[in-house]
Order: sequence, then C-alpha cells, then structure tokens
Amino acid sequence: MARVLVVDDEPDLVWAVKYALLDEGHEVLTASGGVEALALARQERPDLFVMDVVMPGLDGIEVCREARRDLRLASVPILFLSGHGEVQDRVRGLDEGGDDYLCKPFDLTELKARVRSLLRRTAAPRDETSGDAHVMRVGALCLDTRERSLQVDGTPVAITPAEFTLVGFLMAHAGEVFSSRQLLQRVWGYPPGTGDAAVVRWHMKNLRAKIEANPSEPLYVRTVPRYGYILDRRATSSSF
Repeated sequence: MARVLVVDDEPDLVWAVKYALLDEGHEVLTASGGVEALALARQERPDLFVMDVVMPGLDGIEVCREARRDLRLASVPILFLSGHGEVQDRVRGLDEGGDDYLCKPFDLTELKARVRSLLRRTAAPRDETSGDAHVMRVGALCLDTRERSLQVDGTPVAITPAEFTLVGFLMAHAGEVFSSRQLLQRVWGYPPGTGDAAVVRWHMKNLRAKIEANPSEPLYVRTVPRYGYILDRRATSSSF
C-alpha cells in the first residue's frame, strides 16, 4: 500500500481516480489546487503525486518545481495529467522533473498500471552493502545508489528520480543498445504495449543536458539510428 496524493480542480475526476486507487489498496489524499497540495504533501509526505498540469493559482508545474526543491519531496515520483492538446504542458512537466504523464480522458486501468510502475521504482530494497559495492563507475560517470547521487568528472549533477533510474540502468548495461520500448519496460516497469516512447525521449534529452558537455554531440549516451540508445563505456571524459 502506498500513499498517493491526487491533485486536480475537477471534482469528478478526483473522485474517479481516488476510488480506482483505493481499489488497488492505496491510501489516497486529495487536493483541489496547488497551494493545498503542497501544504498537504509537506505534512503527510506522499509516495506519489497524481497531478493535473493546468490548475488555477499554483499549477502542477509550479508544484513540481517546489517539490523538487524540498529535500523530503524531491524523490517522490510525479504522474502528470494533461489534455490531449496540451503537448507543451507535458514537455514542461517532464523538463521540471515530472516522471510520466497521462492524457485526459484516460482509462483507469492504464492509470493503475502507470501508478504501479512508478511505485516500483521507489520500492527497491535499501542498499545495505558495505564498501564501494553501491558505487557504479563508467568512464567519468560515478553513480552512488545509496546516496542516489551522480557525478560527472567529479562534479555533482542534480538529476530527477526518473533520470537517476535511467542512467543507473544504462551504466549497469554499458555497451548494450536499448530501444525506447525496451527502456519503458526494463527501466520503469511498464507492461508491454503501454507507455509513451516520447517519455523516454524527453528524459533522455534532459539527462544529456546535464551530463554531456555538448548534448547535440553526446559522448556518453549515444543514439544508434533505428535501434535505440547506448551508454558508451569507452567515453572517459566530456570536459564537463
């Protein structure tokens, strides 16, 4: 069971999402706006946000931005809800640290699957290994799975939970090529045929902007045309 905070200014939608998640065994908190959501999140510390992008007053993007600045909320995954025509809002949501999005109207079965996927990312057992077993190194990239931190050439880089999971998987499989669909399934646990490949592209774009000296000519995470993405184990320095 997880604690999920549902934020939307449409009461009927909040009601439907709430009872769908209660049916999954989760505890559900609700808020009708961004200010209320932030206050509730800081008090109760949810395990997941399910949040509309467009709301009066403090919108979902601003709530996401504030959550990522709060140490207690920074690692909480965020599933954005947006209208079909609000492409720019979805892009902004992912850029600000959102993890995934669903377009309204959506099927509640799909919502449940996305929620399960997002919660699995944060449900891994805590790393209790000793020494440096929790530290991964590929070239100039150094990932600490215990502290959930990344360094490039010794310089700390702030990354979102989704980016952390992505770069950790690629580092663990350096030299292997993965398609967007494979990454959706193997990194974030999406059932086959679900999820949007655009999510992978946007997380990849944001990750490259943080770890590459020149994101348009990446040294670490390269694109293999028609096949997917690869973390090049031979890249040792990006002059970051």
